[in-house]
Amino acid sequence: MRHLIDFGDMSREEWERLYARASEIIDAPEKFVDVCHGKVSCNLFYEPSTRTNFSFQTAMMRLGGSVFGFADPNSSSVAKGESLKDTVKMVSNYADVVVMRTPWEGSAKAASLYSCVPVVNAGDGGHMHPTQTMADLTTITRLRGGVDGLCLGLCGDLKNGRTVHSLIKAMAKFRDIKFFLISPRELAVPDYMRAFMREHNMWFTEVTGLEAVIPQLDVLYMTRIQKERFVDPLEYERNKGIYVLTRRKLERAKKDMLVMHPLPRVDEIAVDVDDDPRAVYFEQARYGMFARMALLEHLALQPREDRPAPVEIGTKPICRNPRCITQTERYLPPLVKKIGGVDCCGFCDAALQ
Repeated sequence: MRHLIDFGDMSREEWERLYARASEIIDAPEKFVDVCHGKVSCNLFYEPSTRTNFSFQTAMMRLGGSVFGFADPNSSSVAKGESLKDTVKMVSNYADVVVMRTPWEGSAKAASLYSCVPVVNAGDGGHMHPTQTMADLTTITRLRGGVDGLCLGLCGDLKNGRTVHSLIKAMAKFRDIKFFLISPRELAVPDYMRAFMREHNMWFTEVTGLEAVIPQLDVLYMTRIQKERFVDPLEYERNKGIYVLTRRKLERAKKDMLVMHPLPRVDEIAVDVDDDPRAVYFEQARYGMFARMALLEHLALQPREDRPAPVEIGTKPICRNPRCITQTERYLPPLVKKIGGVDCCGFCDAALQ
């Protein structure tokens, strides 16, 4: 069964087929109003979301399907102690596709082991967010004509920024990509992402300042400093507001540079930037809906798998990442994979010690 857990699992050819479909939908959405008639999506959102939740709901409804689920786990049996496994096995009896967002890294992978229908990762903690990457690539391709050869600046919280991690993985499928990773040292990309970039011979450099590199960029991808990802509130206070994009700073940028942001923003993009023609973050959200329409059409029409393959029962977590799903769902199997030659958790990608 085809799931979307990590954009790295998708080939460039698969992505190009999905983009072609999304482009058809953008050009003639009226032709797709019934392609998912009778299909049902279950949206399980264990943490707050506006754009992603609304985008998935709207995408399925525009395809003629319907949606159920929750946006607050306290309104579900999760509040009674129901495991992720049981929740997913239950809702996959009712739905044709399951869309999940949770604060636990690796949770979508865990859910995919037990679901009878495709599972879509709509964000798992600070780990991955592959459908935001679909929105990003759709925006870049639509507005610039292609992705190969781009110079991208990723700015902000790159340690916890799941949108950044997914975008880096996606860019490994394209040619001649250069990354400027702009962050405070304590919010730099995690080690497993560095290992991934080196393994795939991706050009990158890590810097702490935005203004010096902005003239070189084709795309500037801003992210907020994510208060909800910090264990230490003092660490958040030290880093909030460290990067603010203003109209003055944009004077040094290329005339055709794209300013992108997964949203929501806090204070990292000044409001006066919104009227600059290079600011495309609201268009990016709309393109994301069309990209999700293409994905849902592809996944919801797959046949059910009423008896998923048996899964080994775990006894204790092998991963020490405190945000890994294995820390709370102890029955999960001990999955291991190689990243850059290092043994890593098969759920959250953290290096195993």
